[in-house]
Amino acid sequence: MRIAFIGLGNMGGPMASNLARGGYELALFDLDSNKVDAVRSTGAAAGNQAISAATTAAEAASGADIAFTSLPNPKIIESAALGEKGIVAALPKGAVWIDLSTNNLECERRIRAAADACGIDFLDAPVSGGIEGAAAGTLMIMVGGDAQVFARCKPVLDKIGNRVMHLGPHGAGYVAKIAQVVLCYLNSVALSEALMLGVKGGVPADTMLGIIQGSTGASYVANRYGPAILDGSYDPGFALGLAHKDMALTLELAGSVGATLPMCEQVEAVYKKAVDKYGFDQNHLMAVKLLEEQNGTFLRST
Repeated sequence: MRIAFIGLGNMGGPMASNLARGGYELALFDLDSNKVDAVRSTGAAAGNQAISAATTAAEAASGADIAFTSLPNPKIIESAALGEKGIVAALPKGAVWIDLSTNNLECERRIRAAADACGIDFLDAPVSGGIEGAAAGTLMIMVGGDAQVFARCKPVLDKIGNRVMHLGPHGAGYVAKIAQVVLCYLNSVALSEALMLGVKGGVPADTMLGIIQGSTGASYVANRYGPAILDGSYDPGFALGLAHKDMALTLELAGSVGATLPMCEQVEAVYKKAVDKYGFDQNHLMAVKLLEEQNGTFLRST
């Protein structure tokens, strides 16, 4: 089986490396050649020499049985997929395109229509589990699309995730990913406000965080990101701009399905303001810094 992997960022790179360790023949493409080299080195260390670098996404996809994409946003997904030199035109008839990205339903309909017209099977398969899960091969993979195509591809998906779920028709994977990831951002903002309330009322920040972690307000966000707020690192594991992108996709999805989500609207505005003030590439919890500056108080361990 020949696999193309397009997009080797913080998530795509580790996923491709796990496929390389699995012995699959890989054709790789990323705009950053260093990321391609890193995956090739992983494969070489595992004894897999069947890994090549492509000069374009279309070149990587040419002749592939399965093409994976892990790309930042719908605009880039469409750009890579469509057109005379896109992934869809390059893939052979009967191949499968699996998009691991976070995407919206409007883009999904357009790219799937293009795939259908070329005889390409398509699965939306966004992932959750962070950089650590991508490296460990323990991601949750939420898949929408034809059940038979999913069954055919599941052994490959099992190399990059340990909870691979077929959720239903096309688009179901994208919907589930956005619906679950938005809670992370809502929780992050809510956690910062709870901490701020406690600190302004005289409770030390680390004590307040410990109380939250041991109470009904306990959560992954409190355990994983609370310390990154209190040490001032704001967690370098994810970009602020990508967090805002996910929030924007949430509101787009809400519009598509007719949902009214007032809390999501407010939190999206917080992340947008943070991106405008601090920059796209800043750490994602820099959104908390807005609240700290508004209150003249930084949430820090004593």
